Formats: sequence, C-alpha cells, structure tokens
Amino acid sequence: MNAQSAARVATVGLIALMVFQLLLALGLPLGRAAFGGQYETLPTELRVSSVVSIAIYAVNILAVRTRAGLRKGSPDSAFAKYGPWFFTGLLFFGALLNAASSSPWERFLWAPFALILSWLCFVVARRKSN
Repeated sequence: MNAQSAARVATVGLIALMVFQLLLALGLPLGRAAFGGQYETLPTELRVSSVVSIAIYAVNILAVRTRAGLRKGSPDSAFAKYGPWFFTGLLFFGALLNAASSSPWERFLWAPFALILSWLCFVVARRKSN
C-alpha cells in the first residue's frame, strides 16, 4: 500500500472515531464501548476527554494527509515528517490499552481498529521525501 492510499484509508477511520467520540460527548449511551466501559453515558469529565480526542484525531488527519501529499503544505515540514510517527505510536499505545480493557467492545473492536490505524500511519510516516 502506498502512502496516499494509506492516508485516505486512515482519514476514513479517523473520521469514524471522531463521529463516535462526538456521539459520546453529546451524551449518547455508548459508554460501554469507551473509557474502560464503566459508564453507559459518560460523565462530564469523560465527555470533555471525547472532545479532546476529536481534536487529536483532526490533527492526525492533517499530519498524515500532508505527509502523503494529499493537502497543501510541505510533506517535508517538521509537522508532516514527525506527526505521523507520533500518531503511529499513540495509536499503537491506544491499541494496547484497548486490548487490556475489561470492555469487550474495546478489546474486540477498538483494539484491532487502532492497530490498523497505527499501521496506516506507519505506512505514511515511512514515505520517502521528495
């Protein structure tokens, strides 16, 4: 898979995560699939965490799309060079946390999902400079 294809697939996956986090932030009863699965509807502090997650995923999209040459900006800027590496690690760490969760949703849905997104970011991060 080339960097542009990986960035496009990662964008779709990250948007899906953003929608999920938005639904959590709005108070929909999806909490069993997030934050350890302890709450049906998230308390305020975890809703705020969901909003922060949305912002982080948006920055991730910008970094991988810039590195892959899918948006304006230099693919060789520090943001585009190092951002995808940072998000590769962050998503891999998230996959490990989800795999260790007591929530079956996190173990069997979000852990593999985050692992795939981590791999996609890795493919983009490895893109050769122009």
